[in-house]
Amino acid sequence: MSARVAIVVGAGGELGRTTAQKLAAAGFTVVGIDRNKEAVKELPDGIRSEVGDATDPAVAKDLVDRIAAEVGPPEVLVNALGTYHLGDALDATPADLRLMIDVNAGAALWLTQAVAPYMRDRGTGVIVHVAARPGLEPTAGMATYGVSKAALVHLTRVLDLELRPLGIRVNAVAPQILDTAKNRPYLTPDQLAQAVPPEAVADIIAFLVSDAATPISGAVVPTYGA
Repeated sequence: MSARVAIVVGAGGELGRTTAQKLAAAGFTVVGIDRNKEAVKELPDGIRSEVGDATDPAVAKDLVDRIAAEVGPPEVLVNALGTYHLGDALDATPADLRLMIDVNAGAALWLTQAVAPYMRDRGTGVIVHVAARPGLEPTAGMATYGVSKAALVHLTRVLDLELRPLGIRVNAVAPQILDTAKNRPYLTPDQLAQAVPPEAVADIIAFLVSDAATPISGAVVPTYGA
């Protein structure tokens, strides 16, 4: 198998879908993963889709192993999986925290564990996670979300230290507000004016996985917009 295989997780969302399209246009054989069966149906022809919940480590490994066997060993992993929760620290519940950690940080770890052996065997690979500004800067009113994204930022930096000697680069992008159909109804005019189109963030992800970004590893790239 000579294909350059890229796996995009969270491909049912606007950022994941746009990233999958850009990587396919760049010459990768792309497999999009999402737990929403209907959402991955919107991926264009030529991009293979898989349905599964990557917050489950066994599911994440099974998906990656099957893709490696049927399509080829992954050279790229883009983890655009994420969820959001508003709420102050004093109002947070154990369920809130568990959900945020499981989706925003746990899945990143399980997916990395699943793809790393294939990248290690090739001596090369690129992983990009999607973090967020509240994971870099304390933000009131989104305690559990911010904590989970901070965990993802720290995980990205730890993975860089551990995997860079194996030839695997690990980076992240950190949007603030994405201008998506899902977000738009909840944004004020000022917030909407500052929101970043998914295409712009996907362009940065596509650069980070490209050969032009070979010197970059361990970076968390702010994509905050205006």
